[in-house]
Amino acid sequence: MVSNKKVLGLGDQVVDEYVNLNVMYPGGNAMNFAAFAKKLGYDSAFMGVFGDDKQAQHVKDSIDKLGIDRSHSRTEHGENGCAKVNIVNGDRVFVGSNEGGVAGEKPLQLDDDDIAYLKTFSLIHMGIWGHCDHLLPRISELGIPISYDFSDEFTNDTLQGAIGYVQYGFFSVDMPDNQVQVLLKHIFSPSNKVLMATRGSRSTIVYDGKDFREVAPHVVKAVDTMAAGDSFLTAFLLSREIEGKGMKESMEDGQRFAAQAVQLDGSFGFGTQIE
Repeated sequence: MVSNKKVLGLGDQVVDEYVNLNVMYPGGNAMNFAAFAKKLGYDSAFMGVFGDDKQAQHVKDSIDKLGIDRSHSRTEHGENGCAKVNIVNGDRVFVGSNEGGVAGEKPLQLDDDDIAYLKTFSLIHMGIWGHCDHLLPRISELGIPISYDFSDEFTNDTLQGAIGYVQYGFFSVDMPDNQVQVLLKHIFSPSNKVLMATRGSRSTIVYDGKDFREVAPHVVKAVDTMAAGDSFLTAFLLSREIEGKGMKESMEDGQRFAAQAVQLDGSFGFGTQIE
């Protein structure tokens, strides 16, 4: 039974421009979390910074159609976040980015109304691309579980600045089992509940501060692998943190949903021609 608890994606939203197809789709780690949570039946919202160009309007229109609340987002003059990609045999290949556009130039700041709004959520998801790490100390004081996607671009500075504030940490790494275990055990902090490392076609490794668990990937023929990891972590988080399911069942829920998500073009559909 899906709960009625609310979840929030905080930070990045972009358009993914598929250069070889001349089509753009809404995306971004925090945005994808909100979209996937909505598709899984949850009340979800997004808070971030939009540009004021056609790309930003397309993202807004798409999530409005999904019924995702964006009432506490900002719109600033400038380019929306944009990533340029090609699809080669179903796999996404990034070929360029404007580093978040105006969201990187004018990062989100929180006022008292935003803080009151954040208190209504049961889970907040953020990521390394969101330009919101400066908000972590204040948000963590609210006592709401925070998840954070460190991706494969994390640095020591990123780890030191974020790991102590989050309950769930996700990493994309290309390492053998023993190295992953050493990494997760080394960085695990008292605030953490679960740290997870995905490794593409290799098994996913999870550490809860005591035990390691490993699960083989659910291999399917993908239409588009964009946001495969985001779909997995969303379903896992909702099952584990909101529904209180066991680790194994939550990871299986993540795998099943990710297998469905990669059958859509873009992160979660809503493609339109690039003008």
